[in-house]
Amino acid sequence: MSPKAEIDALTAEFFGAFDNRGGRAAEVARIRELMVPGGVIVVTGPSYRVYGVEEFIEPRERLLGEGRLVEFSEWETSERTEIAGDIASRFGEYRKSGLLDGEPYEGSGSKTFQFVRTPDGWRIAAFSWYDHA
Repeated sequence: MSPKAEIDALTAEFFGAFDNRGGRAAEVARIRELMVPGGVIVVTGPSYRVYGVEEFIEPRERLLGEGRLVEFSEWETSERTEIAGDIASRFGEYRKSGLLDGEPYEGSGSKTFQFVRTPDGWRIAAFSWYDHA
């Protein structure tokens, strides 16, 4: 498999970790395996926050697992990826939808990923996102 195909698959697996449509359980804990230890996660909007991996996972497991956010999915709508040896950068747009507290919930945003090739394959070193208003 080419590095681009591996990164595409890793990115799809990342977005799929939040999917709880059709009563399936979201696999947010999977993010631990997709990222390098000590990975950094940053959201810039609508409010700025920096997370470690555990800080990011825990509230999303609750939100997606306790029934507040159901029929949720998030998917990439466009991307551009640059690969240089064992490092890569990806910038993309995404959409999301579901039911939050029984009401329709939709949105879109921009995400950027930094990838590194490890002895175990490509992993996410960092990602950041901005939710569009």
